[in-house]
Amino acid sequence: MSRIAIIGGSGIYDMDGLEDPRWQQIETPWGDPSDKILTGRLGQTEMAFLPRHGRGHIHSPTTVPYRANIDALKRLGVTDVIAISACGSFREEMAPGDFVLVDQFIDRTFAREKSFFGTGCVAHVSVAHPVCERLRDAVKASASEDITLHDGGTYLCMEGPQFSTAAESKLYRDVWNCDVIGMTNMPEAKLAREAELCYAAVAMITDYDSWHPEHGSVDITDIIATLQGNADKARALVRGLASALEGAHPDCPRGCDRALEHAIMTAPDQRDPALVAKLDSVAGRVLGT
Repeated sequence: MSRIAIIGGSGIYDMDGLEDPRWQQIETPWGDPSDKILTGRLGQTEMAFLPRHGRGHIHSPTTVPYRANIDALKRLGVTDVIAISACGSFREEMAPGDFVLVDQFIDRTFAREKSFFGTGCVAHVSVAHPVCERLRDAVKASASEDITLHDGGTYLCMEGPQFSTAAESKLYRDVWNCDVIGMTNMPEAKLAREAELCYAAVAMITDYDSWHPEHGSVDITDIIATLQGNADKARALVRGLASALEGAHPDCPRGCDRALEHAIMTAPDQRDPALVAKLDSVAGRVLGT
């Protein structure tokens, strides 16, 4: 059966409407997740909700425990992850209040652990297409008429926590042809692929970053106001997703659920037992743990 996880970004710290709601502390070999994980049901669909920054927004984009978060969701039996994040826009037509269904990423982070694998158990997964098409289709089908949803966009993930300079913003927009900018979907999407989870990302536009001649610098008060306005739309989208994804989990057409099939390079007799033990949930299917 499918079990959907929602990773809520800035402004989304809870999920209402769940039947039998329960906050659970999940232990992982990568440390504690950002917070306890809220589990329950929406209709017939098993759901999990993880506030990426923790309730009360205690984690910066750099200190979010991305590996622990993805491992914890995998341990809960999650099959599909939908990340909802606040982002800036590089496109006039992608206005504050709109949603963007991201399909590509450029990773500009540099201070985060980006893989479950390493010395003693090396693996290389493909992230050429980092977003699951099946999940993207489900999000499109679930968006209500009051959501302006842009289908497709490239997300530039910066380290933060500061916002962009005007020069950086113009580089990302005019030279690199990015569409939105945020601080949290990488390495999250890469780790989800390593964990063989289907992953999709919805960007909630809060501002025009700093390239726009009529908007100047990013104003955090404007961002918060837009986030609050988008919260109900995000919750409605999640309710629609629960209906669209209920039932048996199909094989992923893009192979997200088989990403490790031929990815592990280290010979079995050369693998570090301690690292292999830590990979019991993420890679147990192919490691035999």
